[in-house]
Amino acid sequence: MPLIEPLNQFANPEVEKLVKFFNETLGFCPNSVLTMQIRPAIAEAFVQLNMAVMANEGRVTAEQKRLVGYLTSAQAGCRYCQAHTILAAERYGGSQQRLDQIWAFRSSDLFTAAEKAMFEFALAAASVPNAVDDNIERNLKQYWDEGEVVEILAVVSLFGYLNRWNDSMGTRLEPGAEAAGKQYLGAQGWDKGKHQ
Repeated sequence: MPLIEPLNQFANPEVEKLVKFFNETLGFCPNSVLTMQIRPAIAEAFVQLNMAVMANEGRVTAEQKRLVGYLTSAQAGCRYCQAHTILAAERYGGSQQRLDQIWAFRSSDLFTAAEKAMFEFALAAASVPNAVDDNIERNLKQYWDEGEVVEILAVVSLFGYLNRWNDSMGTRLEPGAEAAGKQYLGAQGWDKGKHQ
């Protein structure tokens, strides 16, 4: 059971306008946002930040951003966010093979050298304590420009917030995200855990 029950999607007209973003991304508005709207300013600011972080300004694709979000969430152990990010990666073009092999990215031919550098950086940035070192930084900058590095780290940081929010809140997992978690992550032992 969640710490706080989410409000209805239509509880706040300003938030309702903004949540349309998630209907494209996930096909539904996440319960996390519906809970945030108990304090509408938090929900509005979060949705605006999410839209800014997920905008594609450089070469980092929407699918890649969701895979970075997935790795960040898996590193933090947030099963709610793992399911959401793997679903969104699939909706933004992630193939079954890429989604199945994301944890084998280091040795997989399905991921480019640039993606591997991005994913190593994401895992290091999401670690506690932070594990970004000179070698990871040098490798990342070999493939991605400053603006793209900012976008990548923004995704890691956004999911750092969401991981803490959803794990602490015990946010109830929506059926579509649960199905994606089972489909793409079940073989690695994923289950929805406390997100009942």
